[in-house]
This record gives sequence, C-alpha cells and structure tokens, in this order.
Amino acid sequence: MQNERNLLKSTYFYELPEELIAQTPLEKRDHSRLFCYNRKTGEVQHKHFYDIVNFLNKGDVLVVNNTRVLPARLFGYKSTGAKIEVLLQKRIDLKNWECLLKPAKRLENGTEIVFNENIKAIVTEKGDYGCAKIRFEYNSAKTFEEHLMEIGTMPLPPYIKEKLKDKERYQTVYSKVEGSSAAPTAGLHFTPQLLEEIRAKGVEVLEVLLHVGLGTFRPVKEDNILNHEMHSEYFEISPEVAEKINKAKAEGRRIIAVGTTSVRVLESGVDETGTLEPQKRETKIFIYPPYKFKIVDALITNFHLPESTLIMLVSAFVGDIDKTLSLYKTAVQEKYRFFSFGDAMFIE
Repeated sequence: MQNERNLLKSTYFYELPEELIAQTPLEKRDHSRLFCYNRKTGEVQHKHFYDIVNFLNKGDVLVVNNTRVLPARLFGYKSTGAKIEVLLQKRIDLKNWECLLKPAKRLENGTEIVFNENIKAIVTEKGDYGCAKIRFEYNSAKTFEEHLMEIGTMPLPPYIKEKLKDKERYQTVYSKVEGSSAAPTAGLHFTPQLLEEIRAKGVEVLEVLLHVGLGTFRPVKEDNILNHEMHSEYFEISPEVAEKINKAKAEGRRIIAVGTTSVRVLESGVDETGTLEPQKRETKIFIYPPYKFKIVDALITNFHLPESTLIMLVSAFVGDIDKTLSLYKTAVQEKYRFFSFGDAMFIE
C-alpha cells in the first residue's frame, strides 16, 4: 500500500548551506570523498573515492553510462537584440530539437534566434515551463555538429556559477556516444587507473547508454509527486550486456549501478520475470518509495537536490525516506561537497 507521505514533495526536503554546493571539480577525479552506507548493518564510513575498490568484490558487475555531453547551451539573439539562451534537450531529426528557452515569455512560434551569420533557429512549437521545439537553419557546408562545436558551451547546471576551465571535466573518462544535456555525474569520479584496478580485482565493467535530458534540470513543481511528468530519455542495452547481467544475477553476483542514469536504464529494461532485455527506446521511469528494485543491488551516486526526482530514487533504494534524510544531514555536518562536482555516496 502506498504511504501518502511518500507522495508529498515536501517529504524530500533538506536544508543545505549554499557553501557546500561544489562549484568546480577537484584536481584529481578520484580524490573526492566517499560516503559509504550499508543497508543491512546500518554502518556509515567516510572514505575517499579511490577506496571504492575495497568495497567491490570479485564477480561484481559495475554498470556505467557511456553517454557523452553535447555542448548543448547556446546563446543567440532575437531581431530586437534581446539575448536568448537555448538548452538543447533532445534531437528529433537532422534539424529539429526539443529544448529549453530562457527567457521564454515573449517568444512565439516563428520567432527567429540568430547565433551567428551562418546559423539560426526558428521556434516551431512553444510549450510550458520554457519548453519548445526549434528548427535550425544554416547556410554553410559545415554539418550541424561542426556548428554546434563552434557556438555551444557545456550545459552546466544553474547552481554552478564558476566557469569550467576544462570541458573534459564534465565528461566521464568512458564517455563515447554524444547526446546528453547533462553529465551522468556519479561517473565523473572514475579515472582510467581506478577502472584498471577495479577490473584487476575481478569486477566486470559493462556499458549501457542513457542520454540525460530535460528531467535533470526540471524541478518537481507539484505537491503530489504523482502529478509530476517525467520527460522521456533515450536508452540502449546491448544483447551482450543483457546476457552478462542476466548471467550474473542468476549466479547471485551483485549488479552495481554507477549513477541514477544507469539505475533508470536497468530498471526500465527488466521484464516481470526479472530478466533484462536488450532494447533501444525511450523511458519515462519515475522511481520513488516504495519501489522494488529488480536488477540493481548497490548504487554509486552523488548527493542530489532537495525535492528532486533523484533524491526520491535514492530514498527508494535506501528503503526509508527518514534514513535517507538522516544520511544527508550527516553529510552536511561532515561538510561533504554536493551536486554535480561534489562528493559521492556508495549504498550497498
């Protein structure tokens, strides 16, 4: 039976001092802190991310999201000279995209947004909360991707005010397939050397794909979270990966998801019998308590915004909202760094 308290947005609120919001990545990716919580014993340990190898066992399967972030934040101008920010969300076809526009109030269907002398966009369909569909037009021999590399910047979340010096620091070291509007940030802590150590211990590292989209930026506005609409995100599970994960589950080995994006892929791709199916499609999965996880046994994640769909997912995985908020309160007291460039959690 659904507990009504689980459905209230306010249930997932916690106090966070602004100074704990990480503005820049650490110099060394794997030197971030690691908050470890064992659901069976209740034990909490404070480590560094490079210690993660000590929490992994031979035979474990580590599942990572190999999406790569597009330079999806663009700045253009209306004919009036007003500056418009465009955040690309999802590609519809060669020239058409779903996006977020800011400010969106005075933009209408047919409005032109000019980026430079070679490329502009036309608003084709305006939606709610700044959402829109736009069509790009360009008059040079360059491909759209080449234009995007020239005019686009990394779409850092709005709570990050510092300029990112190295664009690759908002990419995981295993990123491959371009298409995300935000990084799968739990993966930012890994280095090639750490992944080598993990594999040397007998842990299998498998890749899935989910292009992170609008849902990452969109706050829950409804008091009852059931009224919150999740935006769809494209994901892929290959036949080889599905087979290996199903084999591991059958043998009682742990499936450890790196990030909430990997969780959403795995839990979207499983059928009623608990079998992971290879597929390429969109998902709108919304995970909140009390959700019964069918594939994921442990989770590596960052600390998430109050009242966000991601802290709801983490609360479902911990199995107790109050316990989750208590863990977050401890992280605040211990001065962990929060959000995209912040520290990590390991929940087993």
